[in-house]
Amino acid sequence: MTSSVLTSPVATITGSRPTLHNSPASVQLRNLTAVFGSNQVVKGIDLDIAGGEFFSLLGPSGCGKTTTLRMIAGLEQAAAGSILIDGSPVQQLPAHKRPVHTVFQNYALFPHLTVAENVAFGLKERREPRKAIEERVAAMLEIVELDGKGHLRPRELSGGMQQRVALARSLVLGPRVLLLDEPLGALDLRMRRAMQVFLKQVQHQLAITFVYVTHDQEEAFAMSDRVGLMNDGQLEQVGAPTEIYRRPATRFAAGFVGESNTLTAQATAAEEGRYHLEIDGVGSGYVAGAPGESGTVTAILRPESVSLGDGDRDGDDDFAVTGMVQDVAFLGARTSVRVGIPGDTVLIADLPSHLLPEGIRVGASTRAFWSARDVWAVNR
Repeated sequence: MTSSVLTSPVATITGSRPTLHNSPASVQLRNLTAVFGSNQVVKGIDLDIAGGEFFSLLGPSGCGKTTTLRMIAGLEQAAAGSILIDGSPVQQLPAHKRPVHTVFQNYALFPHLTVAENVAFGLKERREPRKAIEERVAAMLEIVELDGKGHLRPRELSGGMQQRVALARSLVLGPRVLLLDEPLGALDLRMRRAMQVFLKQVQHQLAITFVYVTHDQEEAFAMSDRVGLMNDGQLEQVGAPTEIYRRPATRFAAGFVGESNTLTAQATAAEEGRYHLEIDGVGSGYVAGAPGESGTVTAILRPESVSLGDGDRDGDDDFAVTGMVQDVAFLGARTSVRVGIPGDTVLIADLPSHLLPEGIRVGASTRAFWSARDVWAVNR
């Protein structure tokens, strides 16, 4: 992965090469395990991260994602398994000898140093020539859009600017892999979204491998080439954001990533990896799903795939059910409607507000319908 436009500050940082290194570093985890006391918090993870990839570890608190990142960084000792960077094992190396650097949620800037001095700190520790340090710091501050602010102290900057200083301080050292542990957690929503765009731009410019930890699905999906969804110390699913959202491998994946309707159904295996699905009181159709045996499965239906009102059914494979509107929540561009259907089930429909059918109000009866192509079946 290389930058399409080689700007002068990037050239200063990388020299004649379009990236910080001859090629971005890959990361391989093999049976990586962590144990704290009697608690196994990471359970034999196997993972391949490509060089130059923006890869996110996503999951709830306590799932083991930060521990995994800290083992890669050398800040936690693995109980078993191996960590390889570009095929070379690093698990026996101390943290300061691994070709990685970590950006944390707490910026850990030196308050008594200026912005430029904070960025230069690691280069001075390496005893690099003064002129080279000045050139690289100036170039890095331009890359992170802080040129002209090198003389300021951290307390004079906003939270987003302080985070960019922390990022610059790590990137100027030329790590093969940059590890980021919930670095945007302390920022407000507007600043987080701006920083998401910014981080992705910097990653593309410098063509560095990013491994990013977050519990925020939107954050992971907005930036990542691929996402590893973790649960209870294990990788639940690895794939592109669109794949995990549209084709969740498990009920946990479907529930953690976005909002979903889950309906119990009976499935009979059909040809070409499809199922014939029967949802009691709703209908039947041929749907795609995760590999598995026939029998009771969970039908996953995203709220944006549910239509309400008297629209026409599109062939015999559509599902339809009549229920009572329980709640209508206006969310600006979209409106979320909760519909109670037979079987004590609540169906959520997410509709463009300007297309909300007339008569959709609490207590009203409405028909909910959807296409079989929008249903995904999981069996665990």
